[in-house]
Amino acid sequence: MRLGVNVPNFGPATSVDVLERWAHVAEGLGFDLLMVSDHVLVTPDFADRYPAPFQDPLTTLAWLAGRTSRIRLGTTVLIMPYRQPALTAQMAASLHRLSRGRFVLGVGVGWSRQEFAALGVPHERRGRLTDEYLDEIHQIWGGGIEGVAPALLPEELPGPPVWIGGNSDAGIRRAVVSGNGWHPLGFTMDWITDAVGRLKAFADEAGRAVPTLAPRIKLRVTAEAVADPERQAGIGSLEQVLDDLDRLRALGSEVVVLDPYHGDPAELERPEQAWRDLAVVAAAWDDFSAASGA
Repeated sequence: MRLGVNVPNFGPATSVDVLERWAHVAEGLGFDLLMVSDHVLVTPDFADRYPAPFQDPLTTLAWLAGRTSRIRLGTTVLIMPYRQPALTAQMAASLHRLSRGRFVLGVGVGWSRQEFAALGVPHERRGRLTDEYLDEIHQIWGGGIEGVAPALLPEELPGPPVWIGGNSDAGIRRAVVSGNGWHPLGFTMDWITDAVGRLKAFADEAGRAVPTLAPRIKLRVTAEAVADPERQAGIGSLEQVLDDLDRLRALGSEVVVLDPYHGDPAELERPEQAWRDLAVVAAAWDDFSAASGA
């Protein structure tokens, strides 16, 4: 099982130099995947946690593709209803092609009512729009739209993996029908254990393969073990974090994305602490995996 990292792409402290350092740290520590988030307009309902400027994820990843060589690049998650699907298909295919196959398209339905209203997109239709847009994107990539040349991707390069975010049953079903992977965000270990059972049941019901499990968890390494029974995966002592990762591996996770941002914009001014935590966990996971023979 490989590890990824969610990199902040927002706030005045996240400068060009800091973003480049994030990429070099992630790639230098051996992480498999670097992911960034998505908002188009910063509205009051989340500005205190995700302050402006919020860098466009696809533009940011295209820029980072030229400053990295190995690490994969992805969105966690691109809010599907915000963009015209043919445009998303073109941008994603271009990024995948220009990065030599390193792009992962993680998508979600979104949640901010104020942002939906500001963009003129009906919040109540976000699930249906996501399904429609995903279907159109797959058709475009596969050359299935009449009168449109199927030239977005060369034959030798498969389309980017599509990971479906969302912890609801609707999101899990969407991953089965429209994605290559399921990308749940933030949870307890009891919850994910039960949810993986539902994922497999939905796949059996639909007669489809079970999508790849690729969760994103918080990362907060504490000096002492966290005793809270509602402790989220990735928060706790190093031993607890390693145990969470091992349990996620046992559930079938191929990649786990670590999110070291805790919601306080002041953290963005001192990314070194996040880098230290990532370095500690990456080294400990390597040792743990080697010792367990995994």
